[in-house]
Amino acid sequence: MRPFLLCLCVLESLFRASTQCTVPASEFQQEGDYLIGGLFDIHHVSAHVYHNRPETFNCSSKPFIPSSYRRFQLMRFAVAEINNSTNLLPNVSLGYEIFDHCSENQNFPGIFNLVSVNGSIQPWGDSHKVTKVIAVVGPFSSTEALTVAPLFMMDLIPMVSYGAAKSAFSEKIKFPSFLRTVHSNKDTIEVIVKIILHFNWQWIAFLNSGDDYGKDGLAMFIERIKDTDICLPVTKVLIDDTNYSQMFKQIEAERINVIVVFAPEMDAEALIMAAVQLNVTNKVWIAGDTWSLNDMLPREKGIKNIGTVLGVSQSIVTIPGFSDFIYSSKRQTHCGIARRQTFCNQVCNCSSLSAEDLISTDPSFSFPVYSAVYAVANALHNVLQCGADQCNDSITVYPHMVLAELKKCNFTILNQSIHFDENGEPKFGSYSIVFWNPSGEAQRIGYYNFHPSVNSFINSSNIQWYTNGEMPTSRCSPECTVGHAKHQDGKHKCCFTCAICPTGTYVNSTEDPYKCIKCEETEWSAEGSTSCSVRSVEYIPFTDSGAVLIMLGAWALVGITLATSVLFAMNYNTPVVRSAGGPMCFLILGCLSLCSLSVFFYFGKPTVSFCVLRLLPFVLFYTVCIACFVVRSFQIVCIFKIAAKFPKLHGWWMKYHGQWLVISVAFVAQALFLIIGHSFGPPKTYRDTLWYPDKIILGCEVNLKAFSCSVMLLLCLSSLCFIFSYMGKDLPKNYNEAKAITFCLLLLILTWIIFATVYVLYHGKYIQTLNALAVLSSLYSFLLWYFLPKCYIIIFQHHKNTQQYFQGLIQNYTKTISQ
Repeated sequence: MRPFLLCLCVLESLFRASTQCTVPASEFQQEGDYLIGGLFDIHHVSAHVYHNRPETFNCSSKPFIPSSYRRFQLMRFAVAEINNSTNLLPNVSLGYEIFDHCSENQNFPGIFNLVSVNGSIQPWGDSHKVTKVIAVVGPFSSTEALTVAPLFMMDLIPMVSYGAAKSAFSEKIKFPSFLRTVHSNKDTIEVIVKIILHFNWQWIAFLNSGDDYGKDGLAMFIERIKDTDICLPVTKVLIDDTNYSQMFKQIEAERINVIVVFAPEMDAEALIMAAVQLNVTNKVWIAGDTWSLNDMLPREKGIKNIGTVLGVSQSIVTIPGFSDFIYSSKRQTHCGIARRQTFCNQVCNCSSLSAEDLISTDPSFSFPVYSAVYAVANALHNVLQCGADQCNDSITVYPHMVLAELKKCNFTILNQSIHFDENGEPKFGSYSIVFWNPSGEAQRIGYYNFHPSVNSFINSSNIQWYTNGEMPTSRCSPECTVGHAKHQDGKHKCCFTCAICPTGTYVNSTEDPYKCIKCEETEWSAEGSTSCSVRSVEYIPFTDSGAVLIMLGAWALVGITLATSVLFAMNYNTPVVRSAGGPMCFLILGCLSLCSLSVFFYFGKPTVSFCVLRLLPFVLFYTVCIACFVVRSFQIVCIFKIAAKFPKLHGWWMKYHGQWLVISVAFVAQALFLIIGHSFGPPKTYRDTLWYPDKIILGCEVNLKAFSCSVMLLLCLSSLCFIFSYMGKDLPKNYNEAKAITFCLLLLILTWIIFATVYVLYHGKYIQTLNALAVLSSLYSFLLWYFLPKCYIIIFQHHKNTQQYFQGLIQNYTKTISQ
């Protein structure tokens, strides 16, 4: 830092030695008790000139900028207005030294003069030295501000910029004495993005200048659109030798219809004029606040052919008295004819610009200049402890004191409340949204307010689109139809193909249009849905007609078994009852009744207990029934066949009551198997969501592995029963118990084959009804085809229920066997 400051001193001395300028009365200078510095780019250096030694720089030979000269006059007007006021700084006069800051980095003499102490730079002097100026208004561009700001930051000289919008100036560590009366690029970009989102444009080109203002705007734009549907396929930097033809060809090749131009006024003018000359048509141009109120371009021949121009601008605040001030200034002759120059280049060169032209030129950034001057004056008012009619002139004013009061200032001017936040950003002002109408005027069609609360409005009906009323579109790909998700095609998310969302998924275009979201298990959706619907939960209620019929059938079975038991009890000692099994008949009938309990638990909303009771009573007591029929089949075969050939086996069977032993073993084994099965894999409820997209079928799930032993025991008993009963198929025709058992078993097998087939093919809620029906059919097969024929004989064929009749059958069959 020390060598750098030494160089500045040397440069300043060289400039002073070579120029030897005097100080005449000039627009650029006014004496006063306190001086405010001003930096305005009245002229503009369009190309950099390199020198091998320090040389004076003549700004007046460079292109003249009317809008900047208007802002220059506004500062002079504000100072004159303050000096004529008796309220703000009574008995204190403000002066100014304004410098034509026509180059970003090639005309430092004026800057050195502003930061000098008593005519010379003293970088290592007392930190409380009194400089010539108490504050500086300006400069306009971000690059100019970045170049000169370090020279003012060292001594905390307040810089109040009216145009430098680069977001980096909010960093108070680097720029402790920098404030501004214009909103940062971040705010401007926010408004531009709001316009783009409002019209639902997505395919955008962003053209920016190569200076700090343009680069920062591009960075802010890219950051802002990250979480939006906006894509940026083309970004171009506008420089002196930009190939406009090639640039517009690229934009046309990408089918981009919306172009954001974020550049200073001169760069924007060159771009738009090139578009007119190259016959670029049918575009929407979005102008930044630097050129949206340009007074020349809207009236340019052929401007209507380029399309529609929208823009973001500073809200125009009418400043009373300014026009009179301009007319008065123009009547004086020193403008443009100054014989001597304060800084050797302070000539406005504006004699060709009439007062009317100056008043009607682009008013952008006028109020920021006006409010900046008044902010400094109010800060000085507080430093000097000014009262109603005088200020304390004994106070030595240092720039850092003015800075402290600037940060705290809060005053109202032209109905605008002027104050800053902790970063020196303005907490006032708003943006206008404008449209270049066919009359060549920037027509206000909306606004965006920052304070006290953020709100915006755009009146689209006032825009006359180049498409004759229909709002233009700018997309890489046409929007997908409802129910279709986007699949990105290339590096830009705006380029995509559309695919319909399958069943069970949906697309939410507002949250994530690129994803088919899977519905929850309890929800469903048809193909191409935008939301999920709650699945209907289905099970067989007790009130279902099928359920009622089956439960009535179960009660009927219980009634029939009870009646049969009573009939058998009344005829217990008759041959029919004894041949049917005697006491074993009551066990079979009781088990059939207990099995029917399972039927009732197939209906109603399934629970774990319901699932257990569907399986347990039927399997356990049906095992006893089958075991009884195994024993009964074996006894029939034994009596007629085994007894004659194996008398000892028959004797052992009779002695140890083999039939009850087999039944007991089967019952105990099945009970153990069921206990083990319920311990390792008990039945549980399940929700079938696979077969029907819009339904949830409630049912019970049985772990076949856990209950495999129980099933195998039933199958083994059924197989033995069938084998023994089939062995007795040649018994006497009238003695047909074995045939009846065989027929019952065949019905049982057929019932479960039919149910298994239906279970594989059908998965609706009525599978529970069919299961209950299969259980009830299994019970009725034995009741109807084994017991009811015997009841018929007992009631209607008494002659067959005698001892003589049965002995005759046995004797006849014995003779047949012996022969």
